[in-house]
Amino acid sequence: MIELKNLTKTFGHVVAVNRLNLSISKGEIFGFIGPNGAGKTTTLRMMSGILSPTEGSVNIGGISVAREPEAAKKKMGYIPDRPFLYEKLTGMEFLQFTADLFEVEEDRFELQSGALLKKFSLYEWKNELIESYSHGMKQRLIISAALLHEPEVLVIDEPMVGLDPAGVRMIKNLFRELAARKTTLFMSTHTLSVAEDLCDRIGVIHKGMLIATGTVDELKQLARVQEGDLEEVFLILTGGEEIL
Repeated sequence: MIELKNLTKTFGHVVAVNRLNLSISKGEIFGFIGPNGAGKTTTLRMMSGILSPTEGSVNIGGISVAREPEAAKKKMGYIPDRPFLYEKLTGMEFLQFTADLFEVEEDRFELQSGALLKKFSLYEWKNELIESYSHGMKQRLIISAALLHEPEVLVIDEPMVGLDPAGVRMIKNLFRELAARKTTLFMSTHTLSVAEDLCDRIGVIHKGMLIATGTVDELKQLARVQEGDLEEVFLILTGGEEIL
C-alpha cells in the first residue's frame, strides 16, 4: 500500500534521508523510530507531499505522490507532530474546510463530522473557536480532520503528544480498529512502549539511513537481545543514542 523507493532528501550538503526503501502492506501498522534528527519527520513530510524528494519516489496505493499528488493525497490522512490550525475558525468550521479540500459530500460530512467529534469528546466544543482549545483538544481535532475522508493510509508523526492517559488509550484502540478495517498506518513515534504495543513491524532510522526493520522479536534477534525491551534494542542498534 505504501512504497518508498530510494527516497532521499538533502539540504545543502546535509543528507537528511539516504536512499530509503520500504514496502508497507494494506492494514499494517508500521512503526518508525530513531534518534532526534535521524530523518523521521523529513520522511513523513515527503510521504505526505509537503516536501519534494531530492531523489526517489513515494507511491500510495500505486499512485505516485510526485506525478499525481491530488489523487495520492485523497487516499491519505496526515497527522503532524504539532497541530497547526486556523485558530479563528470553530472546530466544526475547520472540519468543513478540510472536507471541502477532500471533496467530501455534504451528507457524508454531516455523518462523519458528528461521529468523530463525539468519539474525540469535542462535540460540545464544535462551535467554539479553536484558539480556546487545549493542546490535547487541538491534537484530537487534527486527528478527526485526518480521518474525515476515510483515508486508506494514515501517516502519523508523534500521535500521543499532548494527550492524557485516557486519550492515549483511545488513540491506541482507534489505530487497532483502523488496521482491522485494512487502513494502513505509518507511525513515527518517540514513545517506544507505544511502538512495541501497537506495531506489526518497526523500522529504525539512524543518520538518515534505515538500519533495521522487522517485528520486535526480529529486532531483538538482530540486536542479540533475549529478555530486553524495545528501548534496549534501540540503544544497541543506534550505538547508544537516545531517542528524543
